[in-house]
Amino acid sequence: MRRVSNAITIGFTGLAAFQAALAAGAPLGDAAWGGAHATPTTSERIGSAVAVGVYVAGIVVIRGRAAGVLDRRYRWGAWMAVAILGLSAVANFASDSPWENYILAPIGIVLGALCFVVARAPNDTSARRSLASPTTRRPHLPA
Repeated sequence: MRRVSNAITIGFTGLAAFQAALAAGAPLGDAAWGGAHATPTTSERIGSAVAVGVYVAGIVVIRGRAAGVLDRRYRWGAWMAVAILGLSAVANFASDSPWENYILAPIGIVLGALCFVVARAPNDTSARRSLASPTTRRPHLPA
């Protein structure tokens, strides 16, 4: 589970950096927001700034869930990440931007699948421990 959460963290960090660059006004608009504007508009820049916060929250939730935190917020947050990434992949495939079609949509699918793995992790740490190292017990026979 550690490798999966590390891969998600790397992916979310990369996407957050991309969105931060857009929020700062970098001319990367052809690869985001439908590719309509080379330089993001003010509303797109605000949306990118919000997306940075969403990715940072996603990192916290996924790493917490992968670490075995049983709080409901982490379980639901992991499932929300799966849903949001699935919807973003569909939106990116439907976009007119080839950057979104061929780069961002597949990234969304891969990260969504990895988040699915984390979201489906067992809720009980003892169940996780028993899956990791099964022990065989011999029946106790009276002498």
